[in-house]
Amino acid sequence: MTIFVTGGAGFIGSQFIRDWVSIHPEDRLINFDKLTYAANLENLASVAHAPGYSLVKGDVCDPDQVHEALPESCDVVVHFAAESHVDRSILSATEFVRANVLGTQVMLDVARARKVGRFLHISTDEVGGDVPAPREFKEGDPLVPSSPYAASKTAAEHLVNAAVHTFGIDAVVTRTSNNYGPYQFPEKLLPLAISNLMADRPVPVYGDGQQVRDWIHVADNCAALRAVIKKGRAGETYHIGGRNPRANVEVLRMLLDILGKPESLLTQVTDRLGHDRRYAVDCTKIEEELGWVREIPFEKGLRDTVRWYQDNGEWVARARSGEYREYYERQYGSASKA
Repeated sequence: MTIFVTGGAGFIGSQFIRDWVSIHPEDRLINFDKLTYAANLENLASVAHAPGYSLVKGDVCDPDQVHEALPESCDVVVHFAAESHVDRSILSATEFVRANVLGTQVMLDVARARKVGRFLHISTDEVGGDVPAPREFKEGDPLVPSSPYAASKTAAEHLVNAAVHTFGIDAVVTRTSNNYGPYQFPEKLLPLAISNLMADRPVPVYGDGQQVRDWIHVADNCAALRAVIKKGRAGETYHIGGRNPRANVEVLRMLLDILGKPESLLTQVTDRLGHDRRYAVDCTKIEEELGWVREIPFEKGLRDTVRWYQDNGEWVARARSGEYREYYERQYGSASKA
C-alpha cells in the first residue's frame, strides 16, 4: 500500500506516520511537508531511515509540486497540512485561506488526476462553533465557525464534499477535538503551559479560563484515523473525541498539581477575540460503525505527556528556537530522499 501524507512533520501528522510505519513497515509512505515553523523533523527521527518512508519538501498550494510528488494510483492521501493556530488567524487570515482552502482544492484536483484510492481530510471540531452544554456537536449539524481558522477549515470541508458529489471521489472527513501528547509545538495550550511551568514562568489564562475543550491523546486520534482509512464509508464525516470535556483552567490546575507548582503562576490575560466557550463532539458514529475506542485515560495521558516534556527539554528549546532544522540535517542528512 502507498500512503501520501501532507503535513506529516507536524504534531498529529508525525504521530500518524510513526504509528503507521511501526504497524505497516511493508507499506510505502511519502511525507509531503512545506516545513513551516510548526513542522519539526526531529519528530520523525525514529522513522527517518525506514525503508518505505520518504520525505519530500513541498507546498500543497503548488499543483506542480504536488503532481510531481504524488504517485499514480496512490492508495490513500491523508491531508493534515494546514495552518492551525487560532491566535495567528486572528492577526492575519490570509495564509490560513491560502493553505487551508486553496491547498485543499489543489490536493483534491491532483488526487483525482492521479486516481487516488481514498482521500482522508483532517478537519476540526471548531467548525461547529460554540456548543452550549449539554448539547454535543453531531456530524450532520450546521457548520457555524467563529474564528478565521475555523472558517477556513469549514470552506475546505465544503470543497471535499463538493468533490465527492461532483466527481464521485472516495473522500472521508474527520473532525477531531483537542489533541495532546508528546512532540506538540509549544505555542498550543498544554505544551506552552508545561514548558513555562517547568521554567517557573507565568502561564497565560484567557479571560476566566472557563472555556471548555474536549481532550484526546494524539495516539488515540491516530488509531481512529487508521480505522477510518480501513473501514470508513466514502463520503462520510466522523467525529473523533475523548469524551473528556474540561475547562481550560481545570486542566492547567492539573498541571500545577503534577509539577508541584503554585497557582500564582497562572496569569489572567485579556480573552481572545470571538473566543468560543465550549466545544464537544458526539463520537457515537465512529464508535458504533467502526468499533473504535479510546485507550488512554486523560489523567494518565497528561502525566505521561508532562514526563515526556521533562525528559526532552532540549527538544523544547530547539523547537522554540528553530534550531531543530540544523540538528536534523546534522543527524539525519538531507530533508528529502527519493
